Amino acid sequence: MRSTLATCGLRLRLRLAPGQEPADLAASAERLRHAWGVHAVYVTTVKPGVVELRLVGFDVLRRVQMPRKAGGGFLKVPVALREDATPFVRDYRTIPHQLTLGATLSGKSMYLRHLIAGLAPQPVALVGIDCKRGVELAPFAARLSALATDPEQAAELLPVLVKEMEDRYDLIKARQGIAPGIPDEEITSDIWGLPEEERPVPIVLFVDEVAELFLVATRKDEERRDEMVTQLIRLAQLGRAAGIYLEVCGQRFGAELGKGATMLRAQLTGRVCHRVNDEASAKMALGDIAPEAVYAACAIAPERPGLAVAGDTSGGWSRIRTPYLSLGDAAEICRESAHLMPDLPALKPFRPDVPLLPPVEAPVSLVKPRPVTD
Repeated sequence: MRSTLATCGLRLRLRLAPGQEPADLAASAERLRHAWGVHAVYVTTVKPGVVELRLVGFDVLRRVQMPRKAGGGFLKVPVALREDATPFVRDYRTIPHQLTLGATLSGKSMYLRHLIAGLAPQPVALVGIDCKRGVELAPFAARLSALATDPEQAAELLPVLVKEMEDRYDLIKARQGIAPGIPDEEITSDIWGLPEEERPVPIVLFVDEVAELFLVATRKDEERRDEMVTQLIRLAQLGRAAGIYLEVCGQRFGAELGKGATMLRAQLTGRVCHRVNDEASAKMALGDIAPEAVYAACAIAPERPGLAVAGDTSGGWSRIRTPYLSLGDAAEICRESAHLMPDLPALKPFRPDVPLLPPVEAPVSLVKPRPVTD
């Protein structure tokens, strides 16, 4: 047995006796929790015959403190803390596309803010579609390579991204000697197989309030919506190999949004569901990967903003909570990283205007930081 003392509890590594299996310890986790007087006990398999017991002494999601070694890196953002005190890392190379849902004041914007602040210092292109007139993504305009603030602009931006994806496939074909007539769907390689000097920069597309792209009022709007949804589905199906990743966010997501909604969801491997206003949205986010996670998402209390249920199509899920990050701090990170914005000529017409304003310090009496904890 080997033990490691952590700031929130204890980790034990046990070698199983002949005939034992990890399920035996997992079945005893609740009894161990009461016997040792801790908040929770988690059992994971390290290797055959060895398991790790993580004893968590208190509710780490009540006062979120991210560990110093959170496991970040290129296209990896430690964005939240799991209930077992391990960091939840958004890894775009492993899970290229994700659906994030959350009602107003549920913490979805804070989650998105951490993602952008974590990606800003990295050599990636950040593109935003914010149909709330840009109120969510405009503060990060200094680091955004493109920003669309309404469905009309999104209808112009999405074809450009699709064309960029097709050009990258042509680059892969040319480098590997693939015949030009081969469909993109049959190409199994990606941009990471290209030499570094020829490799295109990754693109992360943030879509906030995705339901706005589905809403229609006239037949002309319906045609535009069908085109945008088709382009989003194409980016979700083929974008990974071209280094284009999707982060789709919204308050509501369901089949009643219209044609293509379910098909788009099927391409979004990662799922994060904050507090939602109806059970149907939780089912749309988590019902097809882990039905029991739907009940956990519906049980999130309004007084715990930032708490969410995260899962993926492997069937695993866990509760997570995002720590507090002020909008000013996130915007400052983007301004300091503005020089890292890659040069993508196709996106220059969509680059947001960034006003050069002198920094203004708010009076101390007006500064009211929002608490993270309950």
